[in-house]
Amino acid sequence: MEINGEQVNEIVRYDALGLSPWVMQALEKKGYVQATPVQAGAIPYFMEWKDVIAKAPTGTGKTFAFGIPMVEHIDPSSNEVQALVLAPTRELAVQIQAELRDLCQFREGVRTVCLYGGAPIDKQINTLKKKPQLVVATPGRLMDHMKRRTVRLDKVETVVLDEADRMLDMGFVRDVTRILDQLKHRKNMGMFSATISREVMDISWVYQRDPVEITVRPVEDSKPDIQQYRIDLEGRDRKLDTLAALIKNGGYERAIVFCNTKNMADRLAGLLKMRDISCEAIHGDIQQRIRERTLERFKRGERHVLVATDVAARGLDIDDVDAVFNYDVPDELENYTHRIGRTGRAKKHGVSYTFVSTISEGIRMDDIIRNTRAEIQLLKYDPDGCLMLVEQ
Repeated sequence: MEINGEQVNEIVRYDALGLSPWVMQALEKKGYVQATPVQAGAIPYFMEWKDVIAKAPTGTGKTFAFGIPMVEHIDPSSNEVQALVLAPTRELAVQIQAELRDLCQFREGVRTVCLYGGAPIDKQINTLKKKPQLVVATPGRLMDHMKRRTVRLDKVETVVLDEADRMLDMGFVRDVTRILDQLKHRKNMGMFSATISREVMDISWVYQRDPVEITVRPVEDSKPDIQQYRIDLEGRDRKLDTLAALIKNGGYERAIVFCNTKNMADRLAGLLKMRDISCEAIHGDIQQRIRERTLERFKRGERHVLVATDVAARGLDIDDVDAVFNYDVPDELENYTHRIGRTGRAKKHGVSYTFVSTISEGIRMDDIIRNTRAEIQLLKYDPDGCLMLVEQ
């Protein structure tokens, strides 16, 4: 880990961070003893109300890095919103709120609310009437509440942009800046991201004051165990047959198939169902309650395959995926990383397959291989119609 450009390799335990008894009790209940690098770097500065900009890989504990100081700073006796977390997707917002609730469980009087689109706004308004001190929200829905004057942010002291790069890439720049402009009593601001884009730096330059810069690089030993394959096919029409065969013959209990468009996700889910493969689609146009129900069925093993757009690549609480299939080669390098990152978690072995059937897909895949420096093995069909490993 680097803090302001200086290498720091110190191992830090939670009990060395001067945390309150109720937060320590919540951490002990989870069995957590040692802080992750991004937590060890960010928590002390957040506790001192300093601005932080942190770049860290997915799955490194960023939520607790800002969540622990947030919970420590909350005044339960106040009925004002004191802390705000902005997240790019509904799924990530829900997950953040769940983790913050876990941190608050032994501290009475701390109330949280999660505001996101695709859910009844009246129910959220009723929750806001209970005077939560901590708000987790997607920018669009928070703007809706601000226009309705159902939420006040003028007493917010801490604000965090989680997955800031993704949020700004999704076109939330204007909403984010309008929200930040309303935080007149803000003491500190955190920006947490897997990559630091120019847009992230622009927001930091305007709204942060001498931020502490924390960089956590991927550690070789902690890299997920994912066997990556590329399958070159002669024509897009071969993709469906190949996918169905791999799913049926691979014995995968949970697999995610990624498509680049919502229409393709729906079509592919329907085609797989026709082949007696238990699956459902998930993307941004599906109602939130249906998406949540779909995810629950997938987690319980009632559905073996999830056909998804990139909305499912980040922020979903799914840890035990056996295989990931890139039915479409992703348009962005980062999307490839986040897609395959759904498997190989918790020190389990995972596998990913990427289908390449056109020249443009081949060019994008070559770029991914070159920029990630990943060891991706090539598979091709032999004359007998069997997949074989190609020596490179």
